[in-house]
Amino acid sequence: MAGFKDILGHEQIIGHLCNAITMDKVSHAYIINGPDKSGKMMLAEAFAQTLQCERLSETIASGGAAEPCMECHSCKQVEGRNQPDIIYVKHEKPNTISVDDIRTQVNNDIVIKPYSSSRKIYIIDEAEKMNVQAQNALLKTIEEPPAYAVILLLTTNADTFLPTILSRCVSLNIKAVADEKIKKFLMSRYQVPDYQADICVAFAQGNVGKAIQLASSEDFNEMKASALQLIRRLKDIELYEMGEAVKQISEYKLSINDYFDLMMIWYRDVLLFKATGDVNGLVFKDEVYDIKRQAEKSSYNGIEEILEALRKAQIRLNANVNFDLVIELLLLTIKEN
Repeated sequence: MAGFKDILGHEQIIGHLCNAITMDKVSHAYIINGPDKSGKMMLAEAFAQTLQCERLSETIASGGAAEPCMECHSCKQVEGRNQPDIIYVKHEKPNTISVDDIRTQVNNDIVIKPYSSSRKIYIIDEAEKMNVQAQNALLKTIEEPPAYAVILLLTTNADTFLPTILSRCVSLNIKAVADEKIKKFLMSRYQVPDYQADICVAFAQGNVGKAIQLASSEDFNEMKASALQLIRRLKDIELYEMGEAVKQISEYKLSINDYFDLMMIWYRDVLLFKATGDVNGLVFKDEVYDIKRQAEKSSYNGIEEILEALRKAQIRLNANVNFDLVIELLLLTIKEN
């Protein structure tokens, strides 16, 4: 667990939440919207821990910042995720939060007063998985919540919510964290060397969680080597070989989309080198020989088509298009260019 001061970036959201606490204008419902691993849960837990901190009133009265003390009984309970008035809403079905989940864990529970705190806080992760019936059930509670209730909806896609849900919640959209901030953080916290931090930052695209995941991976160099080896052989390999290579990414605890992201970084380097001839701006600086050779063999249009094919492959996989078909279309585009 981390207090607000320990969170990298997201200053605007933190400022909003801290002001709401300090001015005693906390809303009954919030939507925290942003990509996977972007810090939604960290923000929600820091907010919840601060609200439930037993020393919060005296901290604010003395002019201190809205931060959890980390020492009181409640703060220590939060650290162990067993604070009785912070409820994590769970769902048994992997892709659906059902109406029964909401009725049982939120609607039926929220009428019971807090056990030991002044507030009762509900954290609904992956809230985009609520079906329409679940959203309508939650709407009734959001429309007439008890004064002590705070509901936090964490989502990767707020567009899936009913307009009536959106209109009754404070929406907080996570923004990308600056590359230099993430790089400095990785190098100081994780002792990541400069070249590896550059790759992590390019891979993360402003998402701190993704950068940390790659930086803390014991298999980083193996994964990078695997991706680059595949790229070097793409013109010559058969479809089944590419399918097997991509499937092996699970060994590194990353998704296929992440693997494609690494490939896109490499092709962007090729495009940059072809346009400028400058190695200083490259992410894969240690692969300059292969990047130069690829740039000489490829046209601008061809590299752009490969990058677009990788983007389309990610979109198709997210839409559950057949894996073999996605890989076949991608490999065909790469071989043609």
